[in-house]
Amino acid sequence: MSKAASPEPSLNPNMAPVPLLGEILTESCGLSEKDLQKALQVQTEKGGRLGEILMRLKLITETDLLGALGVQWDLPVSMTLPTLNLDTAFTQQTPIQFLKKFKLTPLITRERSAIAMNDPSEFQALDDLRRILNIESAPVVLAPASAILSVINAAYDVSGDSAERVIEDMQEGEAGRILSEIEETADLLEDTSDAPVVKLVNLMLSQAVKARASDIHIEHSQHKLRIRYRVDGILYDMLSPPKHVQSALISRIKIMAQMNIAEKRLPQDGRIKIRIADKNIDIRVSTIPVAFGERVVLRLLDKTNVLLKVTDLGMPDTDRAAFEELIGSPHGIILVTGPTGSGKTTTLYAALSSINKTDINIITIEDPIEYQIDGIGQIQTNAKIDLTFAKGLRSIVRQDPDVILVGEVRDLETAEIAIQSALTGHLVFSTLHTNDSAGAVTRLIDMGIEPFLVTSSVSAILAQRLVRVICPQCREPYTPDDESLRKVGITKEMAHKATIYRGRGCSACLDTGFRGRTGIFEFMLLDEKIKNLILKTSDANAIKRAAIERGMTTLRRDGARKVLQGVTTIEEVFRVTYQ
Repeated sequence: MSKAASPEPSLNPNMAPVPLLGEILTESCGLSEKDLQKALQVQTEKGGRLGEILMRLKLITETDLLGALGVQWDLPVSMTLPTLNLDTAFTQQTPIQFLKKFKLTPLITRERSAIAMNDPSEFQALDDLRRILNIESAPVVLAPASAILSVINAAYDVSGDSAERVIEDMQEGEAGRILSEIEETADLLEDTSDAPVVKLVNLMLSQAVKARASDIHIEHSQHKLRIRYRVDGILYDMLSPPKHVQSALISRIKIMAQMNIAEKRLPQDGRIKIRIADKNIDIRVSTIPVAFGERVVLRLLDKTNVLLKVTDLGMPDTDRAAFEELIGSPHGIILVTGPTGSGKTTTLYAALSSINKTDINIITIEDPIEYQIDGIGQIQTNAKIDLTFAKGLRSIVRQDPDVILVGEVRDLETAEIAIQSALTGHLVFSTLHTNDSAGAVTRLIDMGIEPFLVTSSVSAILAQRLVRVICPQCREPYTPDDESLRKVGITKEMAHKATIYRGRGCSACLDTGFRGRTGIFEFMLLDEKIKNLILKTSDANAIKRAAIERGMTTLRRDGARKVLQGVTTIEEVFRVTYQ
């Protein structure tokens, strides 16, 4: 057999000579002589490690390589690593950049100490780490790079200064200190700036991501400054920095968002792109002038989140089946209604992604584009150049689309073009701000759309709300009082047949008793009876009564069903369906 590669230095000089990696891979995973020679040729021409070259050529997997390295260096291999109950004191002694560069991390608990590493040939870095932490005898385990980075990120996230501690350390004289902006996509866990305001902003953002916050509100009065996070749709007070840091804090955020820090009299908008550990976060920043300064709201969008499927939305099975059938039809309008923050865009994206195929041309016009979907043409409205929903929609129709998504029907012109598109063989998705599905019909007619056009073009209307899901870590059964049951339409008999839960509150859910959200839905299909009624009247109550007679499940009834299933609470359903 040809010479595979010269052996690497040993972790232990007293060990026997290290066997050749190529020979081990040939025996353990059937690597052919031809493939080995191909990789060795690349190594000769371009340099690099043999194992990495073989992985890059897709001749072996990382599991294959770690297994072979384990045999070569006589080391155990673990494909997963613990991230909980680890001592993170090492973060005070070791720079995060050092551990990430050499892909190694301590695993220190009360019982034992070990070191996980990805490349055993980095023995110099291993010796340095052992010496710094005074754990010379700690054994070594080989692990995937992704698992090691997860441990590193978790450790530095937990051990970093808290935002509260930074606030306590702030001094009056440091209020105006703002250093130059960090690189746009730098990992905030790696930012080592000592400037209190810079540190506070970084910690505020990383804390918000950890808490799954969708928004950060920076608000103030004459003598007070407070920072609130919106988690699962509810605002919570989180931080209260001293009033004197207000100007510096807002200026720092404006610098990161590339906004004009000198302009404090006009509203401004900007964007920040950051990375926190393995999450890429897109932040939309909005400032408005108010009494005693500026108010700032940051909308956080986790770009690493995957799009939901229609089956993940929480729709009842019968409604979901009807909805999936409709989104596959060649024409018509499907409207999704609800207040701001009720998940309308998520539902529409789920529908689009389920029908997104190469033989369909899908074009959207949105304000803003929240998720970018491969294979779909997405247009961002721009008021500055007069690119409105109506103007964009007129242009879309000339692009030979099969499916059109209009972010929102806001005026008569947009509604007329959408209806005309549906009548000429396009499937149109859009949203309206109404309380329920029947109210959407009234809204369209009030805009000036003729009832016969509504019945000719609109196929179905889906009203929805988001309710918080009971935290699975701390949920407990209980017996609600009769009045609570009556509020959401649950009878005593229904309650006796099910177990109703609530959340106590724990560290996993920030002591709220809830973790995550799901949808409750009201799906109104415009069949012939409903269409005939719309031609006679635009009264939303009459339309809703007729739809219920035809089998429509109301928002509150769907919410009551989710209470009986143990998904959410009575209070949540009443909160989002109260009118």
